[in-house]
Amino acid sequence: MRNAAVTPEGDRIRWVELPGQDPTRVYVHGLGATSPAYFTEIAVHPLLAGRRSLLIDLLGHGISDRPTDFDYTLESHADALAAALTSADVTGAELIAHSMGGSVAIVLAARHPHLVSRLVLIDANLDPIPRKPGSSGSSGIAAYTEEEFLAGGWEEVRDRVGPHWWSTMRLAGREALHRSALHLTRGTVPTMRELLVELKIPRTYLLPEADAPLPGTEALTEAGVSVVAIPDCGHNIMLDNPEAFAHATATALAAPAQG
Repeated sequence: MRNAAVTPEGDRIRWVELPGQDPTRVYVHGLGATSPAYFTEIAVHPLLAGRRSLLIDLLGHGISDRPTDFDYTLESHADALAAALTSADVTGAELIAHSMGGSVAIVLAARHPHLVSRLVLIDANLDPIPRKPGSSGSSGIAAYTEEEFLAGGWEEVRDRVGPHWWSTMRLAGREALHRSALHLTRGTVPTMRELLVELKIPRTYLLPEADAPLPGTEALTEAGVSVVAIPDCGHNIMLDNPEAFAHATATALAAPAQG
C-alpha cells in the first residue's frame, strides 16, 4: 500500500500498487466504493496485466483518510487525486473509472491534462441527477441535509443499498459520503458531459446493454467518444461480467490516439 498527502492539512490518499510497465493505469471507484475491491480481478486479467497499476481510493473512501473539513466537490476530488498521482510520479495515465469516479476522472483530465492520456468510463455520471428521497445511490443520499444524514439518515441508506454495497460504503466517512453524493447530483459547470466532449484524448464509455442507448450517444460519438454496450451486467460492469469488461477495456486502451 502506498500513500500521499493531498491537502494542506496532510490528509492522505492511499492506493494498492501493482508493478509493471508504463504508461500507468489508474483505477478509480464510484461513490461509497473502494478500488481494490472493485478492480483487482480486472487489473490482473491476462488482457490487462503487466502495466503499473494504481488501485486508488478517493479521499473520504476506502483506505484513504476521511477528513471532515474537506468539501468533496468533484473538482476537489480531482485536485486531490492529481496531487496523489503527482506524488507517485504519474503522467499520461490511462484512467479506468467507475460511476462517480468517472465523473472525477473527466474533471481530472480537464483540469490536469498532463496526467491523463486515455479515459475508459464505466457507466459514469455525465449530467446532474435529480435528488429522490428514498432512492438508492447518490440521488437518495443527497436528498438528506447533512445534519439529517449524520443524525440517522445513513442508517436508512445502509438498509436500502443492501449488504454488498454497504460492505464498502461503510468504510467511507459519513460527511464524505453525503458531500460527495450531493456534489455528484449537482455536477459541474460546464457539465461532465460537456467537459468530456471537449477532451482530445481517446475516450470510451462503457454501459450495460440493458440500459442502452445512452442518452446523447450521437453527440458523444461525433466528438470521438466510443460508446460500448456490455451484455449480461448491471451498473457494476467489472464485477458482473469481468470477461466482457476486460475485452472491451483492452480494446479501448489499444485504440489509436486521435490526431
